[in-house]
Amino acid sequence: MTQTTASEPPHSAHRIGPIYLAPGVMPFHGWTFFYAGFVSIGLIVFITIGQTYILNEHLNIPIEEQGTLSGDLVFWTEVVALLLFIPAGILIDKIGRRPVYIAGFMLIAACYVLYPMAGSADDLFIYRIFYAMGIVAIAGALSTVLADYPAERSRGKLVAIIGMLNGLGIVIIGQMFGAFPDIFTSRGVSGTDAGLYTFLMVAALAAISAVIIGFGLKPGVPPTREPQPPVRELLVTGFAQARNPRILLSYGAAFIARGDQSINATFVVLWGTTVGIGMGMSSGEAVMQGTIIFIVTQVAALVSAPFLGPVIDRLNRVTALGVCMAIAAAGNLAMFFLVNPLATHAYAFFILMGIGQMAVFLGAQSLIGQEAPKPKRGSVLAAFNISGALGILLIVLIGGRLFDQIDPRAPFILVGLINFLLIFASLWVRIKAPGRTISQVELDRDTGLGPEDDPWIDPTHRPGGGT
Repeated sequence: MTQTTASEPPHSAHRIGPIYLAPGVMPFHGWTFFYAGFVSIGLIVFITIGQTYILNEHLNIPIEEQGTLSGDLVFWTEVVALLLFIPAGILIDKIGRRPVYIAGFMLIAACYVLYPMAGSADDLFIYRIFYAMGIVAIAGALSTVLADYPAERSRGKLVAIIGMLNGLGIVIIGQMFGAFPDIFTSRGVSGTDAGLYTFLMVAALAAISAVIIGFGLKPGVPPTREPQPPVRELLVTGFAQARNPRILLSYGAAFIARGDQSINATFVVLWGTTVGIGMGMSSGEAVMQGTIIFIVTQVAALVSAPFLGPVIDRLNRVTALGVCMAIAAAGNLAMFFLVNPLATHAYAFFILMGIGQMAVFLGAQSLIGQEAPKPKRGSVLAAFNISGALGILLIVLIGGRLFDQIDPRAPFILVGLINFLLIFASLWVRIKAPGRTISQVELDRDTGLGPEDDPWIDPTHRPGGGT
């Protein structure tokens, strides 16, 4: 019998360029997922750019109250999300990734239709329920498909590509649609109608994306040697898997990583907008200036992804996460030294922060993608996303008040301190439970050999393992 080697995985017959795909995943599925990666986070994040315009132009909220209100909107969004991540993860494991993904885009579309029709800030809290449901579905499906599609030796590269496409989507969707209110008003359209037209265009993009996902993603759930766990087991499996220190570490990374883009969008755009209005700009122009510095952050993240991904594939996943946390800590803590976000030299600060944002995303997704057992992957990724939702909930709740009452830089410094603490957590896990090498994980998954020498692996994840 021919011996299988880690350098020649037997089932990685399909690939897209240098990206080897998992068994059963066709290039067409991969290309569709690339599109999904491009629009998913961009559509989620645009709400913070558009919301700033709604607060100023539609609702006339005083500038000194916008930080707290923005933080509270995100806080209650995450409260709803926390209640839904586990049910969504179970659905992802039971009915498949594709229908949940489609539902997420349609819910996001509904939110964008309703948002510019708000008559008061209270209405925004109601519309955020649709938004929260959409986030849960999109984030859960995106993370799970990202864990499903690559062969292990290409995991870091695919995560980097999706991270790069996330950033590109944020840049293009944010820049393009963020400019429309100013374009419409310059042509004589009223400020409120300009906001309405812009939000309806974003809603249309979300609905079109749902159709594309419906036709192009792989249906069903990935085949596995292990039987599908019952629903009751799936309810607790995500948190039960945290006995593996590497999964627990990835949950800690998700606390700061999953919502990093949304947090940066909330406070970067708001900071630039409030400074611009203070300088005498109109609402549309100030939002544009705030959007520009946010776009600079995302372009830096975008450009850094192709360099970070291959590096992550060459390192132990835990080591890679520690390095990524150090980069992110440097970027966020450096904001202490920035006074005017609209100054020319401020671009250097936002570039460094963008690189750190991308690094943490890639490091966290690569680690959880490697460690999450296939039959329970949706539920484990649900717990991963719950950790991220908790991070967003606490950071924006505290950060919004720090923004208004202390300093606009305070939310970023808070994030940087959390990054710094997770550097030491990564070092501890690297010493105590470093895990298997990437080539060993690839060999296990391709040959069916179980990692019996790793005491932290769930025994049901080993071929022939018991419960």
